Amino acid sequence: MESGEKNQPSLSHTMEWIRDLNLSYFLLFFVAPAIFFFVLSLTRRRRLPLPPGPRGLPIIGNMLMMDQLTHRGLAKLSDRYGGLCHLRLGFLHAFAVSTPDMARQVLQVQDNLFSNRPATIAIAYLTYDRADMAFAHYGPFWRQMRKLCVVKLFSRKRAESWQSARDEVDTAVRVTATAAGSAVNIGELVFKLTKNITFRAAFGTHGDEEQDEFISILQEFSKLFGAFNIGDFIPWLKWVDMHGINVRLKNARFALDRFIDKIIDQHMANPKEQDAVDADMVDDMIAFLGEAKAIGGGGEDLAANFRLTRDNIKAIIMDVMFGGTETVASAIEWALAELMKCPDELKKVQQELADVVGLDRKVHESDLEKLSYLKCAVKETLRLHPPIPLLLHETAEDCEVAGYSVPARSRVMINVYAIGRDKTAWKDADQFRPSRFAAGGDGEGIDFRGGFFELLPFGSGRRSCPGMLLGLYALELAVAQLVHCFTWELPDGMKPSELDMTDVFGLTAPRAVRLVAVPTPRLNCPLV
Repeated sequence: MESGEKNQPSLSHTMEWIRDLNLSYFLLFFVAPAIFFFVLSLTRRRRLPLPPGPRGLPIIGNMLMMDQLTHRGLAKLSDRYGGLCHLRLGFLHAFAVSTPDMARQVLQVQDNLFSNRPATIAIAYLTYDRADMAFAHYGPFWRQMRKLCVVKLFSRKRAESWQSARDEVDTAVRVTATAAGSAVNIGELVFKLTKNITFRAAFGTHGDEEQDEFISILQEFSKLFGAFNIGDFIPWLKWVDMHGINVRLKNARFALDRFIDKIIDQHMANPKEQDAVDADMVDDMIAFLGEAKAIGGGGEDLAANFRLTRDNIKAIIMDVMFGGTETVASAIEWALAELMKCPDELKKVQQELADVVGLDRKVHESDLEKLSYLKCAVKETLRLHPPIPLLLHETAEDCEVAGYSVPARSRVMINVYAIGRDKTAWKDADQFRPSRFAAGGDGEGIDFRGGFFELLPFGSGRRSCPGMLLGLYALELAVAQLVHCFTWELPDGMKPSELDMTDVFGLTAPRAVRLVAVPTPRLNCPLV
């Protein structure tokens, strides 16, 4: 009896231990997984999906489609996947924005999250690790750099830049007049025009040898900016350099250093007074080289500890040359090509010029504001042929757009070309019709200063083009003078309908075939 009584507690404890063990196993193998998958399902429900887009391959994603990632190719993708399309390029998320509504979400509603610029390995190296304004990340440094550009470099008060535009347009008119009756390569004419304007505004000089050297540097930079580098998309393959890009990068930056260092030294040896009438951009920037200066005029002054380095000066000059040469030249050439392809529109512009200016003199700067139909033609050109068809942005942090997830450090491509031809925003979207912007037209009141997301040739928000006013002035003046001073005929009996209007994708989207036409003077005053 005693032994049996002693065994009962032991048996009872054993049974309790078994029940506890069974309960532990039950919790471990059934309840815990159920809770885990329940929490996981809630997390997945809360995590927003990526926007629709073409299916990619493991690791490389959509990199086999790289040749389709042009303004035209992305416009076709938007027809299939919508105004916000997702692609994966290696380890990089990329998003194409192709409608006005989506552009508004990115450039206005969440502008603060989309204000960074992406930079490839080549761009970061050639801009001295983003020492410029175009590719610097949004922040205090960028804000001070932009203020420097807006208040000093591109200001309407900076007379030399605007005078250089007037002088060089007059030179282009004289060159064209000497070739009257024979075919003129307008593409080459206007590229030389804008090259002279920007070179003179930046360096205060006009030497052909210096220009040729600098243009060759620019051309190499342009090629390297667009060169494919596997390291931009798969970082652990950064060491792969099958095409010798790294050597070319070092040589290109060395050439730029040598060229601009010499110009900076010359300017420092012969300093000009700040805000002097004949001061160029290098003069203006040297005034802030290595010393604390404040720039007044609207908004906050430059921070007391803000300084420019030589690298800043070189990088900003590159921004000016890239942003002011090929973009403006391409816009002038496209405007003249569209007018020649539509003779009735050309006649309307020329009739307005005859009414406002008369046929006894050339166009004066004060005439431009009175040439409303000319401005409509320029605006229509910028709608169909934006100077930079794809505007690149980068997300600063994870965010949401239209119910979709957009991860941090994603590349966002604003397809200005597709937005300008959006059939839901524009009637006869692919036709050149300047009257749409005139009184009573479907585009009346729409401008391109960033407030209307149907028309974004200069961008919008924080990263809009700071040199818009100077570029637009050169564009309008050049088109007005060339259309007013000459009548134009296509060569060899070509009909307007036969004019090739295809473009080539790059930093800009210039004409695939240079515009060539035969000028005849139409004014009663000498042009040479």
